[in-house]
Amino acid sequence: MKKYSEIKWSEVVGKEIIDYLKKLEESRTEISTKELLEELGNDFKKSLDELDFEKAVEGYKKMRDAEWKRISTIRAN
Repeated sequence: MKKYSEIKWSEVVGKEIIDYLKKLEESRTEISTKELLEELGNDFKKSLDELDFEKAVEGYKKMRDAEWKRISTIRAN
């Protein structure tokens, strides 16, 4: 990168990221909940079955509030 200092590397990387994301979106396929659980495996299914619903809701709310706080404090350019 130092050898080619005239190149704006952040633009090169940004373009590659955008191209990669486009490829991901194009190849994206939707799967059913059943298929997803099968992919995640039996250990995940077992831990999901053992999960307390109220604790899961509480955890979701905490994550949602933290994400809202993070997003609302980002300055718009």
